Amino acid sequence: MNNTVMYKGYVGSVDFSAEDQLLFGKVQGIRSSISYEGKSVKELIEDFRGAVDDYLEMCRDEGTEPEIPYKGSLNIRLGRDLHRDAAVYAMSKNMSLNSFIQIAVKEKLEKVIIE
Repeated sequence: MNNTVMYKGYVGSVDFSAEDQLLFGKVQGIRSSISYEGKSVKELIEDFRGAVDDYLEMCRDEGTEPEIPYKGSLNIRLGRDLHRDAAVYAMSKNMSLNSFIQIAVKEKLEKVIIE
């Protein structure tokens, strides 16, 4: 994926400020605010990794569990008609709505990755 970095299961965004001539980002998929920056890609990645390591160390020191990004469950809003249509389709194929949505998302991602 473009504009992301990964480290120890954490995903970070990559953005650019033309005004500041700076790369910056934020860890995605968790409530805690973890940000990082750098003047080069190398600096950005080093700061990202350092920020994740600092977060994990802080959690250890405080005796708290670090947040796990993308735990595997999410709530989505489909709208009434799409929700109904998806549920009816899933039932007609003898599968759960959850299974149908998993398959649909996987198929879409496979197409996007190929393109």
